Amino acid sequence: MANKNKIAGDAGENILLMTDSYKFTHWKQYPPGIQAVFSYFESRGGMFPETVFFGLQYIIKRYMEGSVVTKEKIEEAEEIVALHLGDKKLFNREGWEHILKEHDGKLPLSIKAVPEGSVVRTHNALITVENTCEKCYWLTNYMETMLVQTWYPTTVATLSFNMKKLILKYLEETGTPELADFKLHDFGYRGVSSIESAGIGGAAHLVNFKGTDTVASLQVLKKYYNAPMAGFSIPAAEHSTITSWGRENEPKAMDNMLVQYPVGTVAVVSDSYNIYEASSKIWGEMLRDKVLKRDGTVVIRPDSGNPPEVVLKVISILGEKFGYTINAKNYKVLNEHIRIIQGDGIDFSMTNDILETLKNNGWSADNIAFGMGGALLQKLHRDTQKCAFKCSSVTVNNEERDVYKEPITDKGKNSKAGRLKLVIRNGEYETVTEKEPGKNELVEIFRNGRAIREYSLEQVRERAKLGLANAR
Repeated sequence: MANKNKIAGDAGENILLMTDSYKFTHWKQYPPGIQAVFSYFESRGGMFPETVFFGLQYIIKRYMEGSVVTKEKIEEAEEIVALHLGDKKLFNREGWEHILKEHDGKLPLSIKAVPEGSVVRTHNALITVENTCEKCYWLTNYMETMLVQTWYPTTVATLSFNMKKLILKYLEETGTPELADFKLHDFGYRGVSSIESAGIGGAAHLVNFKGTDTVASLQVLKKYYNAPMAGFSIPAAEHSTITSWGRENEPKAMDNMLVQYPVGTVAVVSDSYNIYEASSKIWGEMLRDKVLKRDGTVVIRPDSGNPPEVVLKVISILGEKFGYTINAKNYKVLNEHIRIIQGDGIDFSMTNDILETLKNNGWSADNIAFGMGGALLQKLHRDTQKCAFKCSSVTVNNEERDVYKEPITDKGKNSKAGRLKLVIRNGEYETVTEKEPGKNELVEIFRNGRAIREYSLEQVRERAKLGLANAR
């Protein structure tokens, strides 16, 4: 049965409660006569020198679009705040009822942002937010909690982007750059904190690559980014489907993979007992002819041990058993029917170590793909790229005031002042005040409850691709 209380948003959640507890009280703390609050979101540095902006469209369309404020939600929030903070008067009922009555429950905000997929150097404004109703000055930073969660898909997209840049470097040096889109596969579904994290985090990875096992990401991109099918996968074994045959029947378990999937690419985990014997005796001898006659590629998956050492030994065994060619860049490429995927222990540093080891031993990066799980979707946080949301301007009694923080204890936490925009100067993004010359690259995407600009995944990917070309 449909939820009769669902007015807007994806699941009828109460947006009044999607904030930090102390923000319930902030409407009482601004100076008298305040009419407008202007704030911005940026990456203040971090692991990588640039960010790939992604995910705000999902947040807006799922949680903020339409008449998200209702009488029932106001009453629910008031009750919770009264019990939580111990005083019913701390809740801004008058402010929320104003939004309900005067704005039909739609949020009176203007949100501008750099187009999704854009690659922007750190220390630049990515989003600006301001209220469009003078009585709702308190709303701008009330929404900080939700809007700052853009840090997560943006950080995943940034990490994935830099993984692609790294892999491309080795493909360009040793192999075929055109293979890059399927060189990093998302194994992260089970390693994240929630289904929603899997969906939006996995979607962020697919800005840069096209391989995933995180099905939730496909649903997010179909619903919110107009992508009928954003990512692809293949039949693959796990340890249970191999070890359930018994140790003595491991060759039969592996042969069954060839029988069940006679064409196309198939991946087989091969370290259940002895990865080296499996590579040399089972794949390299017992099943060798079947692999070579098969219409497709068998991908051997090691899943334990020291990755650079194991991968090099396995690829050497496979090269001996199946043969290899020397490509135009003078690196070895396995017979086209056999490849490797390393999905255990993969992060940015380990990927570099593996690719460097292969290169130093004369093997092309064409031979290997990577699976990345928790390190892709979970082993990061808001400070990976030091994301923050700060107020930079207010209007009080019709007078604009620059607002900023400048703590003597940490210059890295200094914030920007004034009404800001993002311009392009000398081919680079630069954040300046609105009074300075230059076209604002921050596009209004939300106004008064309505998403007024949307991007398809295809458009997002094209921007990231352009940023990748410029970054190299």
